[in-house]
Amino acid sequence: MLQTTWIALVLGFWSSLYLLDVFLKSKKSVARPYLSFLDKTGLTISACQVRWYTCIFNRVFLRVGQWKPHFLRIWFTLGIIFSLLAMVASIFLLSLLVVNTLRQAPVEHQVLTPVMPGVNLPTNQISYYMLTLLVCGILHEVGHAVAAVREQVRINGFGLFLLLLYPGAFVDLSTEHLQAVSPLRQLRIYCAGVWHNLVIAVLAALVLLALPGMLVPFYSLGASVVVTDVVPNSAVSGARGLKIGETVTRINDCHIKSISDWSACLSTSMQEKWTGHCLPLDLIKELDASPFTNKSHSQWEVIDCCNSTSPTHLCFMYHTKKSAETKYACLPARPATDRPMCRLQSDCYVPKIDAACVYPAVDNETKLLRVFHGQRPPLLFLGHPLDLYYSVSLSNYVPKISIIPLNLPYVIETFCKYIISLSGALVILNVIPCYALDGQYIFHAFVELALRPAVPDPEIRSLIFSLVILFGTLLLLINVVLAMWTLLF
Repeated sequence: MLQTTWIALVLGFWSSLYLLDVFLKSKKSVARPYLSFLDKTGLTISACQVRWYTCIFNRVFLRVGQWKPHFLRIWFTLGIIFSLLAMVASIFLLSLLVVNTLRQAPVEHQVLTPVMPGVNLPTNQISYYMLTLLVCGILHEVGHAVAAVREQVRINGFGLFLLLLYPGAFVDLSTEHLQAVSPLRQLRIYCAGVWHNLVIAVLAALVLLALPGMLVPFYSLGASVVVTDVVPNSAVSGARGLKIGETVTRINDCHIKSISDWSACLSTSMQEKWTGHCLPLDLIKELDASPFTNKSHSQWEVIDCCNSTSPTHLCFMYHTKKSAETKYACLPARPATDRPMCRLQSDCYVPKIDAACVYPAVDNETKLLRVFHGQRPPLLFLGHPLDLYYSVSLSNYVPKISIIPLNLPYVIETFCKYIISLSGALVILNVIPCYALDGQYIFHAFVELALRPAVPDPEIRSLIFSLVILFGTLLLLINVVLAMWTLLF
């Protein structure tokens, strides 16, 4: 249902925008001012696409491209070496994926899986995805532009576009100037985009690794975790539940210093059969609010001995030294759970005092957990530990003062992870020798540079180029089809 809704919204938006554009261009009273507006702003609207084109950045590209020309020459030459190696690696990787699929050898992750909102991209991650894709696209094209200035190729303009839900950028280079320079200089220009994608992916990885140290002046690490979000109407929401900004330090007697500790404590609680609390028998009789007169039962069964006495009471079961029968008592949950914890009757041994280890009278999947949070009394959670896990979002970064944003570390981490993923995918995609991708132009310049001395006939070189480009295009299409098939079926 969610997929259908997204498709309907996207198609509805683009259909409405396209029809509005056609209407304004055809209506005589507004056609001239509308076309003038499009011309001045550089906007172009077509089917499922909006483009913006400008020349205002040409001076910036010119200044950057003329900065330290010797360094830039070495920098973009390194881009050539990386791009050619990446082309070989990408062809091998995509070929291996096809072979494994045909041999029915399962592949855990497809490299070129299309990203579809509501299918394999959570709706709350769409903004991260679109912003990252736009940033990666802009820096990719900036690489082409700076390299073009360095190689004395004129830049006509720069632009942004939105195709369906996928933003991107493009740079308009002078075709005459580009064809006039040598194949080596062409390679520096064509490989600059892929090279910059690698660089920004590496920078994002370094930021991700250095993030804990960078945030030390503002956040505390290794002492507790902080609540960043609580699912509305969940078991831990409400006035007595967990609050955003509160720290969580323990679940029962399991200390929590990081999110991994939180997961480990919940996993341990699911594996434990019983966890009780030591109460003297006299105190059990004093606190017992059970409406039943007969509090002994011959079978180990789950009953409701409280009979809805009070929302603050819970049915507990226990054994005594004198009798092997299971007894039940309706006790106030908080005073009962404030007592020392126990797992066996022997854990409650106190000289000259008859005490029992009382357990919640619940099924094996339901657990009673005490969550220590903030400065308030522990939260009593009765249910499956996974419900608690999915009801709250936590962070390892605890702000040192209240004005520091809770979600800033999460935003930085998520943005860096998307940059690493998408920029790496753009490297693999763009270096493939395929029609309409950078790989087509990179391979053509490489053929002219490397094969011209050995193969002087331009027709033979053109044939070699066409065969490799056809192979790369088919290889990419097969991988996309396989990825789509895996995603949808």
